[in-house]
Amino acid sequence: MSEVFADRRVRLRDRCAAAGSQAALVSRPANVRYLAGGSPAGAVLLLGPDEDVLLCPTVPGGDPADGRLDEQLRQAVLPVAGGDPAVAAVGFARKAGAEGLAVEEHHLTVARHRAMGSVAPQLQLADLGGAVEQLRIVKDEDEIACLRIAAEIADQALGELLESILVGRTERHLALELERRLVDHGADGAAFPTSVGTGPNSGRGGHRPSDRRVEEGDFLSVSLGANYRGYRCEIGRTFVIGTTPADWQIDLYDLVFAAQRAGRESLAPGAEYRDVDRAARQIIDAAGHAEAVPAVTGHGVGLEIDEDPQLAPAAMGKLDACVPVTVEPGVHLPGRGGVRIDDTLVVRQEADGGPELLTITTKELLAL
Repeated sequence: MSEVFADRRVRLRDRCAAAGSQAALVSRPANVRYLAGGSPAGAVLLLGPDEDVLLCPTVPGGDPADGRLDEQLRQAVLPVAGGDPAVAAVGFARKAGAEGLAVEEHHLTVARHRAMGSVAPQLQLADLGGAVEQLRIVKDEDEIACLRIAAEIADQALGELLESILVGRTERHLALELERRLVDHGADGAAFPTSVGTGPNSGRGGHRPSDRRVEEGDFLSVSLGANYRGYRCEIGRTFVIGTTPADWQIDLYDLVFAAQRAGRESLAPGAEYRDVDRAARQIIDAAGHAEAVPAVTGHGVGLEIDEDPQLAPAAMGKLDACVPVTVEPGVHLPGRGGVRIDDTLVVRQEADGGPELLTITTKELLAL
């Protein structure tokens, strides 16, 4: 794997050189992990003119959740406790002969940026922008393999929950049980806080589980994901509890299902981000629920659960092959509840079979 991380650093260094910076400082943890294999707490990565260095505030503890560091990468631990690795990195860059240093301004506080500038005033600080995030959009097959395993774990956890008795249990209890099952099946943890919504809470994006108990006839919506070796997937499903669905529930479910299918089928290399959003959104809009649709139809996943690209009405850009994204339209009717259906897929060429569905739990409207 050392070659993989070294190649990523070379690509970033080439971008920086083209922009006129001889060195780059990466401080955002997910970006550090992408380039170094791991991200110990507080660590930053300096891509110097001649050598790359991971600067850590303390000796890395070897926590598996932090990843596995590239063994070929030099590590430096600050000699004084409480020091700032980002500030120390500026001194390293200057001693290495760099005249310019690109930094992740979107991740740095103003105070931290000023402290870095005071260490070596003659060193020109430039904005690295989202260069690393852009490199992260297209995944290699090892990254996709981690996402595939994360999806399998999430499917297993959700499948086991559906086989248990649900009536009378609280949203909070179900969410905690799902997160426990994720770990039981090999996840490092939940990819994000698990959402369980019942009755009038169902179908709400990002709903925080409450003490409301599951009742007969409720819609039950679940959104969860597994974190496996740092890579995060997402799945969302909606069910009916204990009885034959009411007509309005069937109609609403069929509507969201049709929108989600349209979004999934529009995933292809070269497709505009906003066109994927439009494919799903226009179906719900046509049914008169434009105000109930989430602002974003989907987003990229990887080392973070919400990363580029964004599948939204005003999003600019086109999909590439090997980009994992979610497609997650939904409709929430205040006071009644709603439906969300969410899958993680990988964009593939038509010759390779089209979009690869990673989350495979049934999307049939089940009465549990």
